[in-house]
Amino acid sequence: MSINILMPALSPTMESGTLSKWLKKEGDAVKSGDVIAEIETDKATMEVEAVDEGTIGKILVAEGTADVPVNQPIAILLEEGEDASAAAAPAPAAAPKSAPKDEAKAEEKPAEPAPAPAPAPAPKADAAPAPQVSKPAPAPAPQGHGKRIFASPLARRIAKDRGIELSQVKGSGPHGRVVKADVEGFTPGAGAGQAAGKFGFPLMPDDTIRALFAEGSYDVVPHSSMRRTIATRMQESKVVVPHYYLAVDVDLDRLMEVREELNAGAPVEDGKPIWRLSVNDFIIKALALTLKKHPEANATWTETGMLMHHNVDIGVAVAMPDGLITPILRKAEEKSLPEISTEMSELARRARDKRLKPMEYQGGTTAISNLGMYGVKHFTAVVNPPHSTILAVSAGEKRAVVRDDQIVIATQMTVTVSCDHRVLDGAQSAMMMQTFKRYIEKPLSLFL
Repeated sequence: MSINILMPALSPTMESGTLSKWLKKEGDAVKSGDVIAEIETDKATMEVEAVDEGTIGKILVAEGTADVPVNQPIAILLEEGEDASAAAAPAPAAAPKSAPKDEAKAEEKPAEPAPAPAPAPAPKADAAPAPQVSKPAPAPAPQGHGKRIFASPLARRIAKDRGIELSQVKGSGPHGRVVKADVEGFTPGAGAGQAAGKFGFPLMPDDTIRALFAEGSYDVVPHSSMRRTIATRMQESKVVVPHYYLAVDVDLDRLMEVREELNAGAPVEDGKPIWRLSVNDFIIKALALTLKKHPEANATWTETGMLMHHNVDIGVAVAMPDGLITPILRKAEEKSLPEISTEMSELARRARDKRLKPMEYQGGTTAISNLGMYGVKHFTAVVNPPHSTILAVSAGEKRAVVRDDQIVIATQMTVTVSCDHRVLDGAQSAMMMQTFKRYIEKPLSLFL
């Protein structure tokens, strides 16, 4: 019998994706392991391999379709001897993780409203009026200002993810039920009152913002899935994680000398050096060794206990046209500078091509954001959970500094660490930054 090819879950947190490209067409024979399609998530584009052998009988989801839920059928595979008629009516796929099935059931069978209470009998004319008994006020409803909101489970989940108050959404389903399409098409400010942000803060409705600018003086560019993810995670981090910041100035003169000597002696292949060290490679190595010496800073907060990590896995921010991504250099404390340089270059290249696998950008124990190449003198970065720290690296520049009561010129840069106060106290972070400063200013210690 025919087999449904389902939208795969490419990571533990993936709920939907964009079917960006079909690599097979209807009528093509496939065998197990053949790449049949490319799926785009908010962070990467990944290839989908066939699990079974057969012939592509029908493609159910066209190229370029966005927000295809995990486990939804995207094509039908015919087994040997079957013809295309077997692909006409695919059976619905079991979807333990996704909610479309629940959505359909909820919309087909709307909850019936509770019956109204029977009216109390009118008192007789000669009867004494009943005494007024004080009744406790009913508990306020969580949404809708006392009115129950009827919505499908999928609509509720999407509304929660996007920070939308369901009471603001007009339902188009049976008996006014709010369904998926209502939430996805909702424009904040279209209804009465203000929309609320994901964490309860009042936001200025879209209509109010647009009214501040002349019609035709702007273009509306819809948010990409990457930009939505970044916005949600950064807002959550700034609200939930108690940030504090420590900045130090570090001398780079000695590091620049060592870097030049090492690059001059790099092995050559086909007339080109096989690696070339950057200042960022030294920073990665210095931070890795620093956190190895200060394991209390290489930790993750959970409600039940602290996760004390055995290795230092460093995410390094890479800029992309529609956002940024932090590919992770695993076990950075064990790698040499040439290994760090080579691996980081490859990760950055595949990150810009959106070809990273989820395991290459999810997790990690800390991160580095380097804006020095843009001439930035100082900035602070937002901690990206589950990390408890992130290091913001600014530009190296010539500065007048005082040494032995003499003003001299030195190459310095400012680095600022952002810390999760639930994990680290100020004194712990200060000692960590002292260690990092020593590694940078005495770069030969990175080889010991």
